[in-house]
Amino acid sequence: MLKKSFLTLVVLCGYGLAFAQNTDSLNLVHTKWDKQRLARKIKLVTHHFNAKDLFLANQNISYLEIKNKGRSPVLAISAEEKVLKTTSTFGTENNALAAVNGSFFDVKNGGSVDFIKVGGKVLAENRLEKNDSRARHQQAAVVISNGKLALKKWDGTADWEQRLTEENVLLSGPLLMLNGTDEALDSTSFSRSRHPRTAIGIKPNGRILLLTVDGRNSNSAGMSLTELAKTMKWLGCTSSINLDGGGSTTLWVSGFPGGGVVNYPTDNKLWDHAGQRKVANVILVKKTR
Repeated sequence: MLKKSFLTLVVLCGYGLAFAQNTDSLNLVHTKWDKQRLARKIKLVTHHFNAKDLFLANQNISYLEIKNKGRSPVLAISAEEKVLKTTSTFGTENNALAAVNGSFFDVKNGGSVDFIKVGGKVLAENRLEKNDSRARHQQAAVVISNGKLALKKWDGTADWEQRLTEENVLLSGPLLMLNGTDEALDSTSFSRSRHPRTAIGIKPNGRILLLTVDGRNSNSAGMSLTELAKTMKWLGCTSSINLDGGGSTTLWVSGFPGGGVVNYPTDNKLWDHAGQRKVANVILVKKTR
């Protein structure tokens, strides 16, 4: 009798989990998103799930959807070897249409901790862990050639990034999905805990998503990497990657109210647009090369 009751409980829990996931996916896909056309082939999409209706929490999601085909727009990487700047400063200085924060960096001394190449010039090498192993955010890459963006997965070799032929390379991660196949995520606190997140996704039609999820606030809980991966999949991406998140998470759009910052960065611990953290590198959206 006890065994039968236990099996019944397991089945019911499994059913409840599946039902919750199905509800989350429906809420995300069918919600009334706010959509604004920013420029030719670029739109800004936002929604505040403020009734604890996504992963049983409030969530604030903002993303750019970009048609990455034809002559415009183009994507680019901008990085500094030592100086840290806000995402909005990077965007303004590069006369960009928009920008999101990039990969992981040395908060104290500046500079990326992951390999970065811009315009064919290597600006930073990987800072390996104490046992000379790669961090998870050094096992995938955002590559851009002629303004077109793609994602690549580490092949296990020591000099993999050096052999990538694209003129612009930014290592980050972990990779969430590649060509329709889910990537395995570890069980560390970084993966399991909810934080502000920044991600890039690619749809089957080639459209690019540059996405932020706010967090560390009652208005938006943030997401675990599993929740982020599901969100990118439900938005139609078949490839996606996690970028630096936490206090770095920023989406900036030229001319947008609030100094151009669309989301709610957390460094000032307020629910406003003024809490940007200075970062070492960004992904830019530009009209031309």
